[in-house]
Order: sequence, then structure tokens, then C-alpha cells
Amino acid sequence: MTPERLRALCLDLPAAAEDFPFGPETSVFRVAGKMFALSALDAQPLKANLKCDPDDAVRLRAEHPGVVVPGWHMNKRHWNTVTVGSLPERLVRELVEDSYDLVVAGLPRAERLRLGRP
Repeated sequence: MTPERLRALCLDLPAAAEDFPFGPETSVFRVAGKMFALSALDAQPLKANLKCDPDDAVRLRAEHPGVVVPGWHMNKRHWNTVTVGSLPERLVRELVEDSYDLVVAGLPRAERLRLGRP
């Protein structure tokens, strides 16, 4: 997956937005002001921090050692750092969508309804 494809994948989600609070080299993708993905899109290899259910996070780390690791500079229980190019694009898409869904699930009901995700 290319950096452009990762950016498009994140921004194609309902009400997703990109900003750069940590400097111009780090893209932060948010929904309703809450972060669901973080990536230095110009970095080699391409990596992304993605929110993850704690049980799934442990399982993914075991299934993909060295490729899915505890989130760098994030809460290690709830975030993984994923080496994007080392995984099938379908799995990366699922991980991004899961991260987005976890963040949306924590939003107030009215906001979830506005996003079409009750």
C-alpha cells in the first residue's frame, strides 16, 4: 500500500479529516476531533498507529511479529503500530476501519447518528 492509498483510505471514511498537530511530517486522521490513525506518510517503511481492541491487539501482534507492534508513543494496550507495506492491503483496510469504528463507538449517540453509525 502506498502513502497516497493509506491517506485516501483514511479520508474516505465518513467525516474523517486530516491535520498536522505534531508537525508537517505526521498526518493525524480524526473523526469528530478524535484520532483514529497517525502516520508519517513519507517514512520508509510506511507505518501507521491504529487504535485496536486490546484482545485483538495482542492477537495481531502474535500473528504478525515485528510487523504489528505495540503503539509507538501511544497507549500500548489500545494502539498498535503497523508496518503497512508488510501486510495485505485488505488487512490494512480492515485495521483502519476497525480503528475508526472504535473511535466512533466512543462518541455521543447524537454524533454517531449524524455519522450514520448508531
